[in-house]
Amino acid sequence: METYDVIIIGGAVMGSSTAYFLASNPDFTGKILVVEKDPTYAQCSTSLSAGGIRQQFSNTENIQLSQFGASFIKNIDAHLRFDDDPVTVDFMENGYLFLATEKGMPVLQKNHETQTAAGAKVQILDQAGLKEKFDWLHTDDLCAGSYGFADAGWFDPHCLTMAFKNKAKSLGVTYLKDKVVGIQRTGQKISHITLESGETIYGGTFVNAAGPKAARLAEMAGINDLPVHSRKRFVFLFKCNTRLPDCPLVVDPTGAYFRPEGENYICGKSPDENNDPDCEDFFMDYSVFEEQLWPILAERVPAFDAIKRISSWAGHYAYNVKDQNAIIGAHPEVTNFIFANGFSGHGLQQAPGVGRAVSELVTYGKYRTLDLTCFAFERFAANRLYKELNVV
Repeated sequence: METYDVIIIGGAVMGSSTAYFLASNPDFTGKILVVEKDPTYAQCSTSLSAGGIRQQFSNTENIQLSQFGASFIKNIDAHLRFDDDPVTVDFMENGYLFLATEKGMPVLQKNHETQTAAGAKVQILDQAGLKEKFDWLHTDDLCAGSYGFADAGWFDPHCLTMAFKNKAKSLGVTYLKDKVVGIQRTGQKISHITLESGETIYGGTFVNAAGPKAARLAEMAGINDLPVHSRKRFVFLFKCNTRLPDCPLVVDPTGAYFRPEGENYICGKSPDENNDPDCEDFFMDYSVFEEQLWPILAERVPAFDAIKRISSWAGHYAYNVKDQNAIIGAHPEVTNFIFANGFSGHGLQQAPGVGRAVSELVTYGKYRTLDLTCFAFERFAANRLYKELNVV
């Protein structure tokens, strides 16, 4: 029977980051297996995301995770190069801009205090400041905006995933194209997994990095209360003949966002809470762009009154329905089953920090860099929810 010290289930950015940080740690000498059903990542949440990174969160730990993520991707070649080809993820450090009306100012200001206390590179621009810096923006209804002017922007999600994967493989990590269809639990320990191919593989520690499918995987281990649901999100690519100088990723008070994408722009908006069912399909609803997004975009940026949708796609958030925050760490009873789940749209930018954190738990039994105990699974049973307010 094949046996590994660590088996990571899910090989996209979170699983591959964890594999890299484990394999690159000289204190860890075990064998690592990553099981991924689709090594092309064509429909995984990572590849279909908008690729953003920011420090504008309401929780200090989320800010710290993204600060490490920004530092990592800005120095990615030094971390993940393994041959003569330079590694890049095309990081566009154009910034992030959260806009607020008078109604949203108390939350914006409170979050800003948390962010600056954590050392985030953000500033509050009042209405005049917004108009001066972004003269293409309609500001009459705005009170202010939170502008992340450094270590914020967007990058290529697929490139980051493949860079982690290729480096991990060069360090001896085994990647297996297959699907986990069964998990054998004996008492309070997981002993092995069963694959769709029929193979049985034994392991010491198991990491759940299954993205939107995380709850289904946990159920195979007899854990029925992981609050991670698959929620569909649309991204629309559109053309505008007018260029917006120095355009960051802009988040409107309505929750709609837009940013440049090469010579074009992308946009999206999370649906209202009462119209956000669990979903695993990729069916597109183009009326979301025509009837919801376009009017918001045209109101916020007059030049967007004349735009043309040229492409679109759907992806899925691994959405934590309890508090929209990550679930990281071992199950309190099934202690060799570790969660890296429920990032609610923030997983890409937090993957370097979470991969490092999970590798520390596996290697040392505790966190050594960032203390992420606030994201422990036990918080749900104890009713200690840790709400993240800045979910886009």
